[in-house]
Amino acid sequence: MNKKLFKQIKNEWKPNLWLFIELFLVSVVMWYIVDYMYVKMTVYNEPKGFDISNCYLVELGQLTDKSDLYNPKDTNPSIHINELCDRLEHNPAIEAVGLGNNSYPYNGSNSSTFFKYDTIYAEGWILNRVITPGFIKVFRYTGINGETPEQLASKFEGNNLLVTNNIFKDKIKGGAKNIVGKKVIYGGDTVNTHYLAGALVPIKYSDFIELSLTPSILKALAPKDRWMGLELCVRVRPEYDKDFANTLLKESQKRYNIGNMYISNVKSFDDIRANHISKDWNHFKLFIWGMGFLLLNIFLGLLGTFWFRTQQRRGEIALMKSFGGTNKSVYMRLLSEGIIILLLATIPAIIVDYNLAHADITENYNGETFEIVRFSFSLISSCILIALMMIIGISIPAHKAMKIDPAVALHEE
Repeated sequence: MNKKLFKQIKNEWKPNLWLFIELFLVSVVMWYIVDYMYVKMTVYNEPKGFDISNCYLVELGQLTDKSDLYNPKDTNPSIHINELCDRLEHNPAIEAVGLGNNSYPYNGSNSSTFFKYDTIYAEGWILNRVITPGFIKVFRYTGINGETPEQLASKFEGNNLLVTNNIFKDKIKGGAKNIVGKKVIYGGDTVNTHYLAGALVPIKYSDFIELSLTPSILKALAPKDRWMGLELCVRVRPEYDKDFANTLLKESQKRYNIGNMYISNVKSFDDIRANHISKDWNHFKLFIWGMGFLLLNIFLGLLGTFWFRTQQRRGEIALMKSFGGTNKSVYMRLLSEGIIILLLATIPAIIVDYNLAHADITENYNGETFEIVRFSFSLISSCILIALMMIIGISIPAHKAMKIDPAVALHEE
């Protein structure tokens, strides 16, 4: 059976050659599509290193002389920030309160800094997050060794620093957790002594930016530096989260207006996230629609090719049945022929895919465009998709052809 099949493929080399070329081109295109989707979905599903559920950004404002409540003697409203935080912490609905400077997730505003241990430099863009200990508890940052937010916050004071474990990338085996407690140089400051208090689980900058690209440093925000304009974030207890923003705004005039400072707005971090990633998300959806349209065309092309090919072989199917072939054996022969040609076309496609990956044409992930697991997954997935299209293209016309009486089909031929 196998010898006859290979001999038949060889004898019909002209139509099979065109099918081979089509499957080769489709394999390369399909591999690229699957590889792109693999990278994007992998990046999107990476652990974020923080939790924004039940979290809110409390925006502050300052009264002007146009307001009846304006106090002209209150010229330094920043001194009220600690009192406001204290009042919010005593609110039974609020679990944690934190202040930060360019620090909350999905903020789009950043600052970078210099970081060094011994002779080892942290390379690339190092995000500098200046925060209070409560900020760690608001977004539930955790240590790489399993430290809780509360444990990390207790170490976070003075010149102690927290860094994400990937800050040195591969320069220190095991990451920054192996230098906890050591003296480090922060921001080029050689006068003050800084110590590494802990290593954090890596923190993502945004859902569509890979984890390895944004290592972070967390530095304690000194009380004297807590001025107006800082980011005030709170975590609400789940049972109080319903309509929390409106409730806090209604209560603010009675409980949280201090001097000329007042709460101007309360934003849910779910909304902040949605706004921050909207551009990337729309771009991703646009690509999905484009790839979906391309896949539909590939499907229809392959479906039409195999449908026409199988339809044209009604006489051959009838002849095989007249010599005692069963529906199953005839179907498996047609299917095997298509699978063999696909496998043969996949061999040069693998070579082309391999060279495309090494030519930096595909998406970069973790600094690489080729990884054996990623390459294998994309290759196998693309082959499976093409095989499924092929099976559909063969199955429907083959089953129709096998229902026709062999004598009628041969007479038509």
